[in-house]
Amino acid sequence: MEILHFAEIESPLGRLRVVSSARGLVYVELPNASGRGLAGWTKEHAPDAKLIEGWAPNRAAAQQLLEFTRGKRRSIDVSLDLRGTPFQVEVYDAVARIPFGEKATYSDIAKQIGRPKANRAVGAANSVNPLPLIIPCHRVVGASGKLQGYAGGLAMKARLLALEASAPREGWLL
Repeated sequence: MEILHFAEIESPLGRLRVVSSARGLVYVELPNASGRGLAGWTKEHAPDAKLIEGWAPNRAAAQQLLEFTRGKRRSIDVSLDLRGTPFQVEVYDAVARIPFGEKATYSDIAKQIGRPKANRAVGAANSVNPLPLIIPCHRVVGASGKLQGYAGGLAMKARLLALEASAPREGWLL
């Protein structure tokens, strides 16, 4: 039986739930998240797992997430245990390469992964991104630049983009 450890942290965005396996961070739940949440993710990706509350395996991820949401860090560098279909993982890898403070469209991501007509499928993969903030799907926007879909809501997506746009270019952790 797999053991998953979880902890909750209060961030400037609200309460985040951080979940880790023995291999790394597997899930971050945003406040007011739409979708199936941790229960739905667990049912699909870790159906036999036992969830145990605890900080030890989540301490580094929690600290870096807090620094990121407080505007003190540009990226989060922890071990990941990314789970998803091969297509989803391909999308997440492309999204993870969007530089801090920049945006890409769903079409850009579809082209990067060699599937130029897969805009909607890219959006669907982003909608179930288990590691928001780490895999920065808030940086993915519609073709017109309009904000579309975000598990934490469009207000949070706008807030994250504004945080990144206003970040000083020096003095940030990398």
